[in-house]
Amino acid sequence: MSTGPAPDALFLQYMIGSSGKKNPVVTLLEEINACGSINQAAKSVGMSYKTAWERIENINNLSPNPLISRQVGGSGGGGTVLTEAGHEFLRKAHLLQREFTSFLNFFYFSPEEAFQTLKTLRRIEMKISARNVWLGTVAKIEKGAVNSVVTLALRGQDHIVSVITENSVQRLGLKIGSEALAIVKAPSVLLAREIDPGKISARNILNGTINRIVSGVVNDEVTIDLAGGNTVTSILTSESVRRLGLKEGMPVSAVIKASDVLLAIA
Repeated sequence: MSTGPAPDALFLQYMIGSSGKKNPVVTLLEEINACGSINQAAKSVGMSYKTAWERIENINNLSPNPLISRQVGGSGGGGTVLTEAGHEFLRKAHLLQREFTSFLNFFYFSPEEAFQTLKTLRRIEMKISARNVWLGTVAKIEKGAVNSVVTLALRGQDHIVSVITENSVQRLGLKIGSEALAIVKAPSVLLAREIDPGKISARNILNGTINRIVSGVVNDEVTIDLAGGNTVTSILTSESVRRLGLKEGMPVSAVIKASDVLLAIA
């Protein structure tokens, strides 16, 4: 009896896309594997260091397992390397790229049949402005007359709670065990250094460590590493960053209202 696609099947389809060109993130991972430095890898592919990190963080959040690991210190001064999951992903990506070339030949000789196959197999490509997009599995659904509370289990021990209409639950076909994407805009992510979950109304409190702070004229961008391997990005005023005394390497909590969490399927 079929058990359905592997957990990373849709993720791999997203990475391959519909173009015959190699996905830029795949190229970036190849360069990281070759030189062991995200800075050098970014230069090799003509990408800024900041953009490279954003690409990697985004794809790590969508991947079932982290693809890269940062190493600190050592004789080489540290660097960035692919995890076992990263090496396995590249192997599968290369295989799918070869198969896609075969598909193009198939499309040339049987375009109508190939088009129907593409519609069935290809994941809907999403272009979205929100910085935070996480892949999760529906762990709990609390149904209400109008709204329902949906809990997604993210990588590691983290969970994210969303309040959406019951009609949306039905329309998306959400059920226990199904995969879904949680989407949160960066300005909707509040930060706190010390917080008592029992004294705050927000349903989502994600604890992690500040990875980096990108300062701006008015607003700062703060990226947080969670224990499970996901990242959370918050955009808040520069004054708030100074008032909270936020620094890289500092533990912090990301606070998100359940009503600010959108859900999607692909």
